[in-house]
Amino acid sequence: MNTSDLKLELFRTIDQLPEELLPALKEAVLRIGKYQTGTPNDYKKRQFGSMKGLVLYMAPDFNAPLEDFNEYVSE
Repeated sequence: MNTSDLKLELFRTIDQLPEELLPALKEAVLRIGKYQTGTPNDYKKRQFGSMKGLVLYMAPDFNAPLEDFNEYVSE
């Protein structure tokens, strides 16, 4: 499938969408375009500790050695 055929197929698919979905589609397309052509300055800078509080539960045996790796442990 060449580029022209792909564009035509996309236009036909978009034409069949309900009107209320078009703004969300526009945002998604702009986001994809910005991702592919953007520079690192276009993105939000990562901040240390920004995911704090995200892990709500951790099993009590989280740090326990796994039995699957016993053969690799040299004692």
